[in-house]
Amino acid sequence: MTTTASPAAASGTFRIGGDLPVHRLGFGAMRITGPGIWGDPRDPAEAVRVLHRTLELGVTFIDTADSYGPDVSERLIKQALHPYPADLVIATKGGFTRPGPGNWVTNGRPEYLRGQLDKSLRNLGLERIDLYQLHRIDADVPVEESLGELERLRQEGKIRHIGLSEVSVAQIKQARETTEIVSVQNRYSVADRDAESVVDYCEQENIAFIPWSPIATGRLAAADSPLATISKAHGATPSQLALAWLLRRSPVVLPIPGTSSVAHLEENVAAAAVELTDEEFESLTKAV
Repeated sequence: MTTTASPAAASGTFRIGGDLPVHRLGFGAMRITGPGIWGDPRDPAEAVRVLHRTLELGVTFIDTADSYGPDVSERLIKQALHPYPADLVIATKGGFTRPGPGNWVTNGRPEYLRGQLDKSLRNLGLERIDLYQLHRIDADVPVEESLGELERLRQEGKIRHIGLSEVSVAQIKQARETTEIVSVQNRYSVADRDAESVVDYCEQENIAFIPWSPIATGRLAAADSPLATISKAHGATPSQLALAWLLRRSPVVLPIPGTSSVAHLEENVAAAAVELTDEEFESLTKAV
């Protein structure tokens, strides 16, 4: 399929775990839920249209979690897209409980993770999760116990690959003593670079780095900022430039911008075709 027919293909391809090829510009399915990432979306029909359009644009990597809704995002994905195309990789996460809108409480107990994994399989209509990520390390549960349970689930055939979320390099190294880690999902963007060392480590080890909140631009979106100036030169939006910067940052970076709007989705995916020059990339990098 050409990149014209499949705009997301212009972002290039990465093999998660060495055996799951995906177009690098993916879709984060958190925002297809209700306010506070709680309950059903205000416009369920639009959420379904977003998911359909995601595939039409050539996106082959969708990231969700059992806590989005909770369960709402996973169920909508199944409703809209099942049976799934052979090239679609759906990643989900477990490790949070949701007492209410905007509330997130970590729970890394092995029995909880096992129950959530089984529920995600039902919600998504799958027999195996291609990429299952520990949503957060629980400070009250030894990480080897949480990941040990995920490794047992992997050996049982319910998980193909295991990933982490919001971790340091030291925590990744510790986790790899228990199981193979193929992905890391941390907050990261052109304007928020606290995870810089994690990106470098992931590139070194060929681990997928999945930045959440990838189009946060903050003060870089000001009218006189380098981001705004370069955006005008490309006829692109600041958000598109932020995604283009991430795609240029490292070949292991898989941005997952999320939205509840088809128009915004199309704008995000169009960023795959934006190519920054060396000078433009360095200008944005040094602006933070």
